[in-house]
Amino acid sequence: MNLSTAISFYLSYMRSLGHRFQTEERLLKAFRKAVGDLPICNVETGPVLAFLDGAGPVTEYWAKKYHVLSGLYRFALTRGLVSRSPLPRRIPRRTGPAFVPYIYTQEEIRNLLDACPAACPRKCHIEEYVLRALVVLLYGAALRLGEALSLTMADVDLAHAILRIRETKFFKSRLVPLGRDLTKAMSEYLGKRNSQHPATDEALFLCSRVGHAVPKHMAESAFRRLRCHAGIQREGGCRRQPRLHDLRHSGVVHRVVAWYRNGDNVQDLLPKLATYLGHVDLHATQQYLTMTPELLREASLRFERYAMETDHA
Repeated sequence: MNLSTAISFYLSYMRSLGHRFQTEERLLKAFRKAVGDLPICNVETGPVLAFLDGAGPVTEYWAKKYHVLSGLYRFALTRGLVSRSPLPRRIPRRTGPAFVPYIYTQEEIRNLLDACPAACPRKCHIEEYVLRALVVLLYGAALRLGEALSLTMADVDLAHAILRIRETKFFKSRLVPLGRDLTKAMSEYLGKRNSQHPATDEALFLCSRVGHAVPKHMAESAFRRLRCHAGIQREGGCRRQPRLHDLRHSGVVHRVVAWYRNGDNVQDLLPKLATYLGHVDLHATQQYLTMTPELLREASLRFERYAMETDHA
């Protein structure tokens, strides 16, 4: 059985169990392209290692590729498609630094919004007001990119200031309430959008210049241009530059900082934040709380006030 056929069988099997496997499909197709569509039993360790190693250091991405290929070959072994796995037995230690999400400052968020016209010339498939709305949604409502791009007109209830996120990651649906400023921004966007594209319930809320869906790769490409026009970058090469997804991280961190400053009970609010984000537990939410200097300062001030109150008690 050729590699492409084995991959198709594996993907069908995993999706029958309820997995989306979109990222896994992209990696497996890249693997097939890298080693060739030869019989799966003829794939050797050398080409597998070349695919895993790529051109950079061992990072989380190396581990992700290894995990995906391990699943494929476990599937193939149990069905007699191969007699052995060509994956290396020893996993090398990570040599590259762990990826740390980039937390945009509020000034950088404003710079991104101001740079939208420059990042969307006429030939661009995404118009500037659509890119602007995407940035606002990912930051202001802390949505995942796929969630924002999948919103239909029926999912956006601005009269009640609510977004309906349907069967997203972990196959969960949720309601996302919108603040006053975000509702106003989406209302302004909607006026421009509906003047150019159909406004049926099934139509996508965010659409391309010709009214089609906006693929993730198109949104990410537009954001790279936007980031460059806004002058936002960090050291570490192209693989470590700020991402669209970091807008969600930034929205979470800024919200927690605001809670600290307002004197709110952060511990009581974190479970509500997890529900808002669509997380299955608090551990996933805690991973979003990158310890920025601003967050660390507010947490320290909270602890100092608590310590002083305890001393005077």
